[in-house]
Amino acid sequence: MTDNTKTHVILLSCGSFNPITKGHIHMFEKAREYLHKTGKFIVIGGIISPVHDSYGKPGLVPSRHRLTMCQLAVQSSDWIRVDPWECYQDTWQTTCSVLEHHRDLMKRVTGCILSNVNTPSTTPVIGQPQNETQTAIYQNHNTMNNKPTAKNLWGKMSESLGKICCVRPHIDRFTFVDENANLGPAMRYEEIELRILLLCGSDLLESFCIPGLWKDSDMEVIVGDFGIVVVPRDGVDTERIMNHSSVLRKNKDNITVVKDDANHPMSIVSSTKSRLALQHGDGHVVDYLNQTVIDYILQSQLYINASG
Repeated sequence: MTDNTKTHVILLSCGSFNPITKGHIHMFEKAREYLHKTGKFIVIGGIISPVHDSYGKPGLVPSRHRLTMCQLAVQSSDWIRVDPWECYQDTWQTTCSVLEHHRDLMKRVTGCILSNVNTPSTTPVIGQPQNETQTAIYQNHNTMNNKPTAKNLWGKMSESLGKICCVRPHIDRFTFVDENANLGPAMRYEEIELRILLLCGSDLLESFCIPGLWKDSDMEVIVGDFGIVVVPRDGVDTERIMNHSSVLRKNKDNITVVKDDANHPMSIVSSTKSRLALQHGDGHVVDYLNQTVIDYILQSQLYINASG
């Protein structure tokens, strides 16, 4: 498959990130590597979306700290960014609504239609700009038929997002996209299929099987319309989990389970273990957190008590 016939993917991870760990970033890297190896996908970007303060989880530090720690954790990455939209809302948002927000946002930024996983592969998903009279951002004045690459696709979208910045107190370094802003001219990406997939661990997959925890309608949208990429913890039987839920069984083709030939321990994803290590002065905290994140935690005196 050529790059233009592969599905272009943006990985979206929602969670507390309280704090963000090396394991969270490792999940992005493992998922991208695996999706590329399948030969069907090109991962062009990753988005970290920390949960709203009103989520109500014990020990959840304010979002301004969690956003800053996330930004520090990805500052050396050229494809993962931190998005504060969820934190800036009036109240807690469902995972479904966060996915829909980013889908609608990308639709406006590109000026084109994004697919969900059930769109027929023969249909050009990003094909016709919404406004044909505008000049395409990716217009090549020398060779008009040149196609955009995955790298400049994400780069141009990130650049467009960065131009629409709403400065907020204490976290002015973050880009906030104003949904009412004029995003300017539409991009033209002919025959490029773009999807936003939810990146998660096997614990979230297991939570789909807990009666009453998720709305059936939300599960249908998350798994049926968007699709998920699961990076399982060691020893977790994802097949058994999927067979335990009718929604997961029905949409099994929309669930990609990352298989890893090497034995990479995923325990460092645990924010709980990181907080306990910080509270007990455990030197192994450096195995869980980036040094820049540790420095910020100590400077801000976070997680110094045993709550949460």
